Formats: sequence, C-alpha cells, structure tokens
Amino acid sequence: MKKLVIVDDDVALLSTLQRRLSQPGWQLSCFSEPVSALQLAAQQADLYLLDLRFNQQSGLEFIVVLRRQLPQCRIVVFTGYASIQTAVQAVKLGADDYLTKPVDFQLLKQSLFGQDSTAATAAAAEPGFLSPEQLEWEHIQRVLAEHQGNISRTADSLGMHRRTLQRKLLKHRPN
Repeated sequence: MKKLVIVDDDVALLSTLQRRLSQPGWQLSCFSEPVSALQLAAQQADLYLLDLRFNQQSGLEFIVVLRRQLPQCRIVVFTGYASIQTAVQAVKLGADDYLTKPVDFQLLKQSLFGQDSTAATAAAAEPGFLSPEQLEWEHIQRVLAEHQGNISRTADSLGMHRRTLQRKLLKHRPN
C-alpha cells in the first residue's frame, strides 16, 4: 500500500484534499497542527504534499530531512504565497514540484501521481470534485475572511487588482 502525507493548517482545504485524494491502495495521513520534520519522515510515505506556510513553520524546513531520510519520496510544496524566491529555494532543497493555491486539481493530481497513474485516474472518477473555479472561489473567500473583508488587502494578498477581485466577488459561487 502506498502512502500520501498532506501537511496544511487550513483545515477546510485539508478536509477537501483528504476527501478528493482518498483512493483504493493509498493510505492518507493529514497534519493540521505543528509537526516536526522527523515526525513526518517517520510516516515513511511515498508522497508528501507540504504547505509552504504551515502555522508558524515553513514547509521548506521539512524538505531537507525528508529528502535525506526518504530519497525516493516525492515532495510537492504548495502555497497561497508564491514567490520566485521560495520556488527556487524549495527546488534547491529537494522539492519535486512547487504549486500555487488555489491549485488546479488536475495539475495537483498530475504532480503527485504522474500523468499515467492509475491513482490519478481513480481520483478523477470520484464524484463530488470541485472545479478550479470553485476552488478559486473558496480560496478568495478564505483570504477575504483573513483580512476581515478588506478588499484592498485581500487583492494585494492574492496578487490581483482590486477591481478584478471586486468583479470576482460580484459573481455567485460557481456550481
């Protein structure tokens, strides 16, 4: 049985990922509370999906220990605070991929399981998937709540123009 470990402090996103990535032949472990790199390595997983900003920790802290103790594992870093600097740093430390939130689920599956993986095919057949538009909407709502409804700060945090954010917020939640 293969094993996937997901590390993210956003409990709602973690729950969604857990539901959408659960599949036969895979064991899933999720962490939303602070954890050490050694605790993660002790999981002996085949795949690790690490949030870049995990509580007061950096997902980058985990990469070196995981790579040293589990050289064959696949490590994917994903973040809502992407920058070229952290992407380069993640890859230099040993990450296999670096994705931004909201992440396109097909891209996430491809990054984790590979294009031809039966696991990716099985996940695609699971009912109840959120579309990229739905994931974006949920991410925007979460960031907006983090900034207490401040449009300017939210737009700045998301890296988009304030008017673009306002147009997106005027639309109803995608079905």
